[in-house]
Amino acid sequence: MPDALTDLLAALVRLDSTNPALVPGGAGEGAIAQFVAAWLTAQGIAADLDETAPGRPSVIARVGGTGGGRSLLLNAHLDTVGTEGMARPFEPEVRGGRMSGRGAYDMKGGLAACLLALRDVRDAGLRGDVILTAVADEEHASLGMQSVLKRVTADAAIVTEPTELQVCVAHKGFTWHEITTHGRAAHGSRPDLGADAIAHMGRVLGRLEAFGQDLVARPPHPLLGHGSLHASLISGGQELSSYPERCTLHLERRTLPGETAEEVAAEIEALLAELGTDPEFYAEHRLTLARDPFGVDPGAPVVQTLLRAAAGVLGEAPALIGQTFWMDSAFLAAAGIPTAVFGPCSAGAHAAEEWVDLASAEQCRAVLTATIRDFCA
Repeated sequence: MPDALTDLLAALVRLDSTNPALVPGGAGEGAIAQFVAAWLTAQGIAADLDETAPGRPSVIARVGGTGGGRSLLLNAHLDTVGTEGMARPFEPEVRGGRMSGRGAYDMKGGLAACLLALRDVRDAGLRGDVILTAVADEEHASLGMQSVLKRVTADAAIVTEPTELQVCVAHKGFTWHEITTHGRAAHGSRPDLGADAIAHMGRVLGRLEAFGQDLVARPPHPLLGHGSLHASLISGGQELSSYPERCTLHLERRTLPGETAEEVAAEIEALLAELGTDPEFYAEHRLTLARDPFGVDPGAPVVQTLLRAAAGVLGEAPALIGQTFWMDSAFLAAAGIPTAVFGPCSAGAHAAEEWVDLASAEQCRAVLTATIRDFCA
């Protein structure tokens, strides 16, 4: 079993864990979950699999405390996006202190740091439990995170997504919507009979653009800025010579802490209701997916402990930051577990060139270890 961080991370990158929900035929998390569980077991750390769907296991591991202390959960995800455009995605390459390969950034570097931090405290005699959840399907529907939260809880959690060794205390959420406008099919030469569903959608797009400008005019979140909205996919019409009977738009709204999916849906319904004062206009709206935004009190014990530990390892306290992208931290927070996000320096998430800075991954491990020793003492 690999012992050093570089060797352990290289072993993780070599294991194809492409999310099959994103890429048909993707390998899934089976092989990497088996490897992680075996590595932990070889270190004398209890680990078992939580299989939320066939071939989609997560790993739950625990270093049991002696009793009476606070428990801390470390989290990373096992799956990656696809490898299109990458010449050798599963052949890790080290150059200039960086390791390249699919998942090195997102987020096997954080996973390797978690595994070694668990081993670092295995024999520390801490009072509180230390738990690791290495989960499936974060890149798609977060089936793994939702499943393991039915089995584990903790007094606090740290998600080890890359943060450039800064402490992330907020990120945006998102909602997905489907809007369909209805027209009336007719021969293209008969405007007296037809109603143009695509033109009706044009009115919707105009209102959505104005709505997006309104979001920018609202007071910004101190770390995340403004919410946003964009049209993602559109389809409609039957053929060139006919009035289109139907047009469908899919859009995404990025949300801030304090905004709920219900409020966002109500805003879009109100926008459509204004257009509905025209008797020729008819549209339907559906909220198809919602993921909550995330925010934690910077004064929360897990954040303050992490800041102290990072200052000790790095020589200065890291900044508190927000991230624009969504993470599993939202599910942990929704489960009532105060959560912070802290991970290594890297770049290239979902890109053809993906890498992690190995020195920062070692520093991440050291900060996690120091945080555990303090929080779970």
